[in-house]
Amino acid sequence: MARIHGLVTASALALAAATAPASAQQALHVAWYGGNWGDAFKACVADPFTKATGVTVVPEVGTSTVTLAKLQQQKDAPTIDVAWMDGGVSELADAAGVLEPITQGSVPNLANTVPQAIYKKDGSIYAVGTGYYSLGLTYNTQEIKEPPASWNDLWKPEYADAVTIPSPANSSGVPFLFFLHKIWNAPAGDFAPVFAKIKELKPALFFDSSGAASNAFQSGEAVIGAHFNVGAFDLIAKGLPIGFAVPKEGVWATDARLHLVKNAPRKEAAQKFIDTALTPEASQCLAEKLFLGPSVKGVKVSAETARKLPWGEKGSVENLYLLNWADVNAKRAELVDTWNREIARK
Repeated sequence: MARIHGLVTASALALAAATAPASAQQALHVAWYGGNWGDAFKACVADPFTKATGVTVVPEVGTSTVTLAKLQQQKDAPTIDVAWMDGGVSELADAAGVLEPITQGSVPNLANTVPQAIYKKDGSIYAVGTGYYSLGLTYNTQEIKEPPASWNDLWKPEYADAVTIPSPANSSGVPFLFFLHKIWNAPAGDFAPVFAKIKELKPALFFDSSGAASNAFQSGEAVIGAHFNVGAFDLIAKGLPIGFAVPKEGVWATDARLHLVKNAPRKEAAQKFIDTALTPEASQCLAEKLFLGPSVKGVKVSAETARKLPWGEKGSVENLYLLNWADVNAKRAELVDTWNREIARK
């Protein structure tokens, strides 16, 4: 009887699986960032996608580097279908062979995207940008009355033990080293002066994620430091005494990109998800919630949102300082190793 009962139970489970809604069987797994980023991706892209298709979206939360590690581990049998990753890590993912080309035929809204946000290699599109953001100076307005004018202000004695900048574990960490190299006019290819200067910094922490940076400002652990315009204005919207400044040396910018995972188990739904992210409605929503500079043509945002975009109220992608990721990635391993030896262990 026990054996018969087991067979009946197994048959019932099999029948239930066979007759379950397609959406339940085909839940789309999407890698995205945590905190307010994930909230916005859900509200602006995932929820409209589910409403239109009936397919549930399961988030795989993590930083870009964590997502890339997962894709490499899952290379032969991926469970993730679509992945958001930042510029720089995006190129590493392409080189690792974990991405599938995105085609105009399967993602028609590529036609709505600005040319700068379409990333190609050997004629194939490996990623598409969904919005631009910048890394500027964020500060506590109760502790610092005047907006900081220079990145060099981070080294002022009065800010000792209350400063934060990104570590290489964050996608902005290595690019930030390149940015400092540029504004300090260090010799070509020589990052020793940059590391020497960072050794003099007295940080509260080197943040590994945008959420960690936001938490540090929210708790008061950090009163000044590098942070994304997205995170800074989110804290301001919550009523916290936070300011965001563009120093005289400027800021660098990048974008959050979508990728189709190679051999994605739910490829057709994944393509529809990417197409949803490239609608004017999704792009406008991401601009209003995250202050991402739209990658979709003709998107209109409120005046309040416009001034918080990485290029300002009247700018465009043409006004951004965008890094050469081939140069960054060529030095990435060396710089991470130097950081680990000279900064992380000091």
